[in-house]
Amino acid sequence: MKRHLHFLRHWRNWLGLLFLVVLAGAAIATPSLAPQEHPDNPHNFQQIGRGSDSRPHPPSDEAVLGTLSGQYDVMYTLLWGLRQAFQFGLSVTLITALFGVIYGAVSAYLGGMANNVLMRIADAFLTFPVLAAIVFMHQILVILLEGTGVIQSYRWTIPEIYASFQQFLIDADPVMWSLIIFSWMPYARLTNASVLRLRKVDYVTSARALGAGHSRIILRHLLPNAISSEIVLASRDVGGMVILQATFAFIGLGGNSPWGQLLARARDWIVGPGGNPLAYWWTYLPITLVLILFSVSWNFIGDSLNDWLNPRRLV
Repeated sequence: MKRHLHFLRHWRNWLGLLFLVVLAGAAIATPSLAPQEHPDNPHNFQQIGRGSDSRPHPPSDEAVLGTLSGQYDVMYTLLWGLRQAFQFGLSVTLITALFGVIYGAVSAYLGGMANNVLMRIADAFLTFPVLAAIVFMHQILVILLEGTGVIQSYRWTIPEIYASFQQFLIDADPVMWSLIIFSWMPYARLTNASVLRLRKVDYVTSARALGAGHSRIILRHLLPNAISSEIVLASRDVGGMVILQATFAFIGLGGNSPWGQLLARARDWIVGPGGNPLAYWWTYLPITLVLILFSVSWNFIGDSLNDWLNPRRLV
C-alpha cells in the first residue's frame, strides 16, 4: 500500500502515463484520423495538392497542420509516423532486452572462465560505435543482395528459399538491425551483476539441491529477482531508439522513420524570409514537439517504474 501511495504522489508518474495514453490512443485511431487512399499499398506520405508546388502551405481546412514542399500533408505523416514509432521502439527494445537478459543470466550462471569470456565479448561489442555499425550493416546487406542476384541469374538451380531470403534482405532495415545487434550489452551487464549476486543465495542453493534443472533455476528463481533494473532501462530505451532512428533518417543514413524523413524535407524551411524561424513553423515544429513528447513520456515511465520497483525510493 505504501508503494502505491508513493507512486501516486509524484507528478511525473501521472504526466508520463497521461502522455503515453494520449499518444497510444492517437496511434490506435490513426486509420480513422488519417485514412489512407490505398490501404493495399500503404505509404507514410500523402499529397493533397499539386506535387509541382514547391512552397509549403500553412494550416487549412484541407491540411490541419499545413503541407511541406511537394504538398505532403504534415498531419498525415505525423500520425502514421507515431504508429511506426511505437512499432519500431517496442520491437527493437524487446528483442534487445530479451537477448541481453538471457545472455547475461546464462553467463553469470555458468560463472568462472565462461563468464569472463562471455562478458569480454559483450565489452568488445560496447566499443563498436552504432554509427559505424549502421554503415557496416548497410554494406553487408548490399553484398548479400548482390550475391542472391548472382544466384538468381541461374534460375534452374535456385531453391525457393533464395527468393524469400532476397526479399528479406530488401525489406531489412540497417538501422533496426544495427540497434538490435549493438544495444543489448547494457542489459547483459546489468543482469550478469544481479545474477552473480543471487546465484549463491539460499533459495537457489535449495532448488539446485532438490534437483531443479538449469533452465528452471534461471527462469524461475534468478531472472524474476534480477530484472527490475532491466525493465526500467527498457522503458527508457523505447524513446531513445525512436530518436536514434529519426536522427539517422534525418542525416541520410537510412532507416524507415517517417518523422526523420519529414524533418529532412523541412530543413530547408526552418529559416524563413528575413531570418524568421517561425515563417514556416508547421514544417518542423509539430513533428519536433511530438518526437520530444514521445521520448519524454517513456523517460517518465522509466522513472515511475524505478519508483515502483526500487524499495529504497520509498523513503
